[in-house]
Order: sequence, then structure tokens, then C-alpha cells
Amino acid sequence: MDLIQNYQENSEESSPERPSGSGSQPSSPDSSPMRLELPSKSCAPQVDDAVVALGVADPNLSRNIEKPIDPVQHLVSFNPTFDQLWAPIYGPSHPYAKDGVAEGMRNHKLGFVENASIEPFLFDEQYNTFHKYGYAADPSGYVGSEYIGDLDALQKNSGLSVYNIPTTEQKKRRKTELQKNEEEGEKEDLGPEVDNPETQEWLLKNRKSPWAGKKDEVQTELTEEQKKYAEEHAQKKAAAEREKSGITDVTEKSTFHGKEERDYQGRSWILPPKDAKATNDHCYIPKRWVHTWSGHTKGVAAIRFFPKHGHLLLSAGMDTKVKIWDVFNSGKCMRTYMGHAKAVRDITFSNDGTKFLSAGYDKNIKLWDTETGKVISTFSTGKIPYVVKLNPDEDKQNVLLAGMSDKKIVQWDMNSGEITQEYDQHLGAVNTITFVDNNRRFVTSSDDKSLRVWEFGIPVVIKYISEPHMHSMPSISLHPNGNWLAAQSLDNQILIYSTRERFQLNKKKRFAGHIVAGYACQVNFSPDGRFVMSGDGEGKCWFWDWKSCKVFRTLKCHEGVCIGCEWHPLEQSKVATCGWDGMIKYCLGIDLYGGWQSSRSLRQLFPVYVEKKAVLLSIPNGEQWPKKGQRSFRNALDYRLVNLTGYAAVLILMT
Repeated sequence: MDLIQNYQENSEESSPERPSGSGSQPSSPDSSPMRLELPSKSCAPQVDDAVVALGVADPNLSRNIEKPIDPVQHLVSFNPTFDQLWAPIYGPSHPYAKDGVAEGMRNHKLGFVENASIEPFLFDEQYNTFHKYGYAADPSGYVGSEYIGDLDALQKNSGLSVYNIPTTEQKKRRKTELQKNEEEGEKEDLGPEVDNPETQEWLLKNRKSPWAGKKDEVQTELTEEQKKYAEEHAQKKAAAEREKSGITDVTEKSTFHGKEERDYQGRSWILPPKDAKATNDHCYIPKRWVHTWSGHTKGVAAIRFFPKHGHLLLSAGMDTKVKIWDVFNSGKCMRTYMGHAKAVRDITFSNDGTKFLSAGYDKNIKLWDTETGKVISTFSTGKIPYVVKLNPDEDKQNVLLAGMSDKKIVQWDMNSGEITQEYDQHLGAVNTITFVDNNRRFVTSSDDKSLRVWEFGIPVVIKYISEPHMHSMPSISLHPNGNWLAAQSLDNQILIYSTRERFQLNKKKRFAGHIVAGYACQVNFSPDGRFVMSGDGEGKCWFWDWKSCKVFRTLKCHEGVCIGCEWHPLEQSKVATCGWDGMIKYCLGIDLYGGWQSSRSLRQLFPVYVEKKAVLLSIPNGEQWPKKGQRSFRNALDYRLVNLTGYAAVLILMT
């Protein structure tokens, strides 16, 4: 009861006096029950009401209030701003700490240092910029304070640092400094009276040269002496560049080895015989080699028959020479073309055979006159040409395509000597160029193990063929009917692709058995399209049947690699091969049952046999040879039964 009475007394003392009105009744203990008034309690921390009241009364005023925060305080009873949290410590300095930072908070001899992630280059840039111009980027990176230091210099220099000054500005400043230094040096040398016009120092400073105010005269034409000097200088410079690149100066010349360049009727030696024409459309497989041309001192890279007639054979040697050989008559070398400084990579005839192109490892492509042996023009891009090809169209014989070692196919106009187009899509050196679809398109192969089909004159690939199982294809040949492409793959097989719209692989036709891995052996077709032939790395020449894809025959032709093979365009059983042993072999096959029907003389029909002491024995038609009991020739290497017009004969090849 005493406790209740004490609470009642405290409540009466604390309660204010209420004004009494006419209608109010005084409270009495009897009218209402007794109440206990306890003080309210809260778990929230006490907040400074004055600051809150000022903020409510004037919001702008509360923004300017910066209440200092005790750095050792662990509990903050209001929401401080960023500036308040990072404001310097107020009050007297600490007696045991320098700069007002306690020893426990120091990690550096000058105070508290916070680690920051910054690249060394950026730090050096801002450090040197601050020491040179007086401003730098704010390392804190706060919004509104991007730069610190001299803001006037910052605005004057447009915020440039020492590392990103434009080149023009650097030259301008350097020039200004040089002029300033020169002026200061002149003033120091001339003395203090340099500004007085009456003194000698002023005259020395302001004098003009005898050429001041005169314009340079433009010389329109060079004199003969100047032209001569310019030509000599250009020749010396070109010779120095060739010597630097390892290319020696080669004189372009040609040597004729025949008896006479023109006959008694004035006809050129490159003209084909009048009776040179195809005698039979059926081709035969050669049985053995019958003649060898040996004139190159190194390997032979490629051979080409004269177009349409084949009475001449062109060969490209690794001894930097190109030779042309007679096939029908003497079988000797007719002319040697010398103009390349390194080995010759590829050759090709024009449609009429009067000109041919040669591509060498000396990075030059030369256009030769077949008859005279003169170089008509030279083309070069500074890269090695791996293949050269002329557009087969008669009206586009001036267009040259060359596959280069820098992954490009370059197209020249040989009349003007200018590059008219570049086909740049391959990822490796270009090896072959083959025209298809009536010469409107061409197919190229490369070391990037892909085939690409192009529209002639448009440098956009219209068909891209690349499979994971594909290998590089260094040689491609077109079938005589124009519907198929034979590609020599370096995985020891020949693949057949269609030349139709889709250029699909013919999986049913595959020619294998030879070893060509690592060698760019040429693949070719017989003129009637019945046989496929190719050289290999063991010196053999392989023949396959086109329909059955079976090996028909192999001939051992060379000691080294048999790199090239060409079927004669007219003589259906004659094949020429070339190899890295420097030899060119001529192979012949004769039908044992009268496949040759010709009215030509023996020397025209069998020139190589006559040169090797061949004996012709005539016998009556229908009579067997040798006769019963007749001894065969001891020195005879071989004999063939041939049917000439009007009589039968036996051709015996003697040693």
C-alpha cells in the first residue's frame, strides 16, 4: 500500500493542474479506479533532437552541418555523410602519434597508407604529368574531383598527359623551344645592345640572305646529262636491291641449236608439219620408252607439248633454263631460253604457241617469244609465283593469272602491264589454277588443303571445298569432256570432282596405288579420256582405266621422282615424262594388230627408231614372221608388227 501511495503522490506532483470549468466535475477516487503511470522505455539509441529539429526546420541547413566523429567510437547515433566519415581528425594532436594518427593505425612512417590497384604505366603517366604540368588525375576517383592540382594548366593543355601529346603538338613545342633557345643564345652572344637599331649587333641579327624573297624555279625538263645520271643511278639502285635480296643480274638471251630458223620457203621452225593430224581417236597405253632427251643439268620441273599439234616439247629446268625440243623429226633441242636467276617453276603456252610464259623462283614471270627467244615483258609482285595460266579464250589471251606464295592470285593485263584484279581468300600458297565452265570460272588449290571456285574477274569465292580428311592438292587436270576434275591428293590417291554447279566429290571414282606423298606429281588424261596417268615418287608412270578405276600399266621411267607427264595431243600412243634426274623420256606404244594406218614415210612415223638403227623388213601380207626355223636377230631389242599402206612390215630395234 505504501508503494501504491508513493506512485500516486508522484503522479499528482507530476500531473499539471487542469483548469476547472462550469461543466467539469472534479475527479474523485470513488468515481474511477486507480491507474499506474510507468515511464516508457525503448531499445533504440538516443538521437540528438536538436539536429533533427534543425534538419526538419531547414533542410538546406542540415546539409552544411558536419558533426565531427570520434575515430575510436564504435557506434554512430546518426547517419553521417561521406565527407564526415573521411574528414580529418579534429582537436589537439595526439601526444604519442605524429600527424594525429595513433600508433595502432599507422602502417607507414608518414601515417596510414591504403593500398590501391593501379597499373605501373598509369601511375608513371600521372606522376610525370603532375611534376611537369602541375595537374594529374585524382587517384581517389570520386565523382566531382576528376583532376587535382593546377586546373588552369589543365584547361590550357586540354587535359593532355606527358604520354599522349599529339605528334604535331610535340613538333610545334620542340620548334618553339629551339627558336627560344636560339634567340636567347643570339642575345647572349650579341650583347645587350642587340635591340638598338643603331648598333652593329642589331644589323647582324636582322640581316637577310641574298636569296631572301626569291621563289624557287620549277624545272620542267631534265637536260641530257641529268637524264643520263638519273638512269645510271636507277640501275645502280636496282642492282644493289637485287644483290641484297640474293638475286644476281641475269642477261636475258636465247640460243638457237637448229640448222636454220627458216626453210627455203621462208617458213619458221615453229610451224607444225602440214600433215600433222590425228590418225585415230582411240588411244593406246605406251609399252616402253624409246627416246631420251638429256640437256638439263638439273631436274626438270614441267613439260608442255605445243598446242594442238605437239611437234615441239617445252621443258622447264631447275638449272634456270627453258628448252624446246623437236619431237617429229630430229628429236634434238631447238632453242634454249635463258633469263631466270633461279629454278623455273612452271611454264604454259599461249593458244597459238607463238608465246609462252615461265615462272621462276627468282620471283619473276616472263613472257617469251617462242620463235625469236626474246623476252616480251616481265611481271613481278615481289613474291614467288607457283603457277601461271593464260585465259583460254581467244579474245582474252592478254590476261595472265598467277598463283603466288603470299596466298594471292594476281591477274595482269599483259598489254598494259598493270594488275587488274587480286583474288585474296586462300590461307596458304596457291598451287594450281584450272579453268572450267567454258572459261567463265576457275578452280584453285592451295597449301591450306582446300579448293575454291571463283567467277573470272570477281574476287569472291562462289564455292569453298574443305573437309577435315582433305590433303593438299598440288596438281589438278581437267577431263577432255570438261565435266570432271582430277586432283592429285598428297595422301596417295587421285580424287575426282564434278565441274557442275555443286562441285561435288565423286566417291565412286578413286585412283590409288602410287606413292606421291610430298611430291607435286602431275596428273593428266589421255586425249580420248579413257585413261588417267600420273607420275610418282619412285620414278614410275602409272596408267588407270577411267571407267573401272583399275591400274592398267606402270612404266619405270626415271631414277628419281617422275614429276610430270604429258600425253601427245595427236599421236594417241605417245607419252612424254620428266623427272628430277634431268631426263625427259618419250614412251611409245604400237598396236600389234594394225592400229596404225598412215601414208607417211618411216622417218616421219618412227623418227626415234631410225635414229637408233632400226631395221625394216617387208613381208607379204598374211605371212607370219619369223618363219618356221628362221633364227631371230641376236642384237634385236624388240620388234613390232605394223601395217603400212600397201604392205606389211616388221620393225626391228637394234642395239
